[in-house]
Amino acid sequence: MFIQTETTPNPATLKFLPGQTVLDAGTADFPDADAGAPSPLARRIFGVSGVGGVFLGNDFVTVTKDDGTEWDHVKPAILGAIMDHFQSGDPVMEGETQAAHGANHDEADTQVVGQIKELLDTRVRPAVAQDGGDITFHGFDRGVVYLQMRGACAGCPSSTMTLKMGIENLLRHYIPEVLEVRPVGV
Repeated sequence: MFIQTETTPNPATLKFLPGQTVLDAGTADFPDADAGAPSPLARRIFGVSGVGGVFLGNDFVTVTKDDGTEWDHVKPAILGAIMDHFQSGDPVMEGETQAAHGANHDEADTQVVGQIKELLDTRVRPAVAQDGGDITFHGFDRGVVYLQMRGACAGCPSSTMTLKMGIENLLRHYIPEVLEVRPVGV
């Protein structure tokens, strides 16, 4: 098994591509070892000293290292943990996967929210997945769209610029009701 790695715009995060499906649908974000309990893969990766977060996508694993940890010291062990997992035959997730966050909006905004989600799914999500992350819709209220960056995009130095200059401009261009995009925390 050959696992490729790619850098991301976030210097604390690397994207690992095992060459096979990681999750059949959706994503899974484990910001710490306790959150990674439902995933044998995440547990293996958190077993490497210096790992601060794990994010699973369709065909990639994004790992965030702790401050003060150098990639040269943890990357070989992370590669080994991912390889061991896929060779073990263990599932990536045990039991039910995490439920998606509910999105807040007024009933009158249902059509606008549908347009926002469509643009996020077709234009934005594929781009942030290339960088080892994901974006989730959390709500729409009086012209303001609330989004959360996840995976490599969470805590990335350029995430604010991506939200404001990229996603906000895109949404405002196609959906006149959108006035602003704001980030939300976990």
